[in-house]
Amino acid sequence: MKKIKIAIVSLLLLLALLLNLTGCVKSVKAQNLMDGITPRHITESYDLTEGSVQITDFAIELFKNSKSENSSVISPLSVLCALGMLSNGANGEAKTEIENAIGMSTEELNLFLYTYVNSLPQGEKYKLSVANSIWVNEGFSANEEFLQTNKDYHDADVYNAPFNNSTLKDINNWVSNKTDKMIPKILNDISPDSLMYLVNALAFEAEWQEIYEDNQVRNSTFTTENGTEKQMEFMYATEGSYLENENAIGFKKYYKGSKYAFVALLPKNEMTVDQYLSTLNGSELNSLLTSSNYATTYTSIPKFESEYSIEMKEALKKMGIENIFDMEDADLRGVGQIEGGNLYVSRVLHKSFISVAEKGTRAGAVTVMDLCGSAGPGQEPVYIYLDRPFVYMLIDTTTNIPFFIGTMMGK
Repeated sequence: MKKIKIAIVSLLLLLALLLNLTGCVKSVKAQNLMDGITPRHITESYDLTEGSVQITDFAIELFKNSKSENSSVISPLSVLCALGMLSNGANGEAKTEIENAIGMSTEELNLFLYTYVNSLPQGEKYKLSVANSIWVNEGFSANEEFLQTNKDYHDADVYNAPFNNSTLKDINNWVSNKTDKMIPKILNDISPDSLMYLVNALAFEAEWQEIYEDNQVRNSTFTTENGTEKQMEFMYATEGSYLENENAIGFKKYYKGSKYAFVALLPKNEMTVDQYLSTLNGSELNSLLTSSNYATTYTSIPKFESEYSIEMKEALKKMGIENIFDMEDADLRGVGQIEGGNLYVSRVLHKSFISVAEKGTRAGAVTVMDLCGSAGPGQEPVYIYLDRPFVYMLIDTTTNIPFFIGTMMGK
């Protein structure tokens, strides 16, 4: 049978310190089928505190199954959004596996993401925004309920266009616009055999609540797990509290407005990062992040940039999501139907980037799902210097859900 490709793209871009970006917006020429179409009014909302443990469990398990021996960073939220969109077109075993891995039904996940996105705090110096679009190849008939549901809960615009170089430019322009040009393009080429792209873009911009001054930045030594020493620039500061349990000690570094934070967790008792991660789950992390120990806390963070890419299909299979990858039995009929054929996910590509510096943090991630078809005061001071491998996260401080997780291994 002729192989037909559908690619579902979930793009997560987290930005910081780009508040003065200028430049013209690139045009998108494809017709937006949702112009003038109002999404169905959603009257319900989801208790985000109730769902945070399940989502955090998913985030941690995904990271455990995706990391390498070197520095790693992924965006669980990017993958979650991709799976959420896909789940609206999944049936039977495919849908059940996604729901079991996330810990929510598709309907609950839709409502959770709808509530979460619409409650994200925004300010002059911090912002986490979300945009979604669906690109349909002319001649492919996507299920109307699939499109409507993604419009209702994810506010997805739908573009119908021939999949040629003009549409390739449109998709990349849309990505560039929604990511403030941090990712100028996501696709190098477009196949006329592709049927659909689903694109999810998130942009995060924030400054540190207290920006590091020049005299707070100096060289020091970072020691890797194998004992190798390397010189790096460290940013030093004093905080009023720290995080601690039997396995780790760490701290939160807030961004402007205290609505988002950088979290660093340093393993204790000579544990390796892998050993520490094996003890971590959503409940334990939530408990750790919601309890603070108050003391003068001297901290250091290395200035670093990290890039990471992974084919994530095997990681998702380890989490029980297997049916969507089955060429013969994947049940994605809710997306659309192919005469005499079947839709399945052939690969899940994920790329991430993070930069931590004096004024704040910028980070980005891209997830591509490729679907194919055959036809206390008074305490002693606490010192937490991140001068050896550690785990870090970006969280919103309302739900404590990590939308970015990484390890800094010094290599």
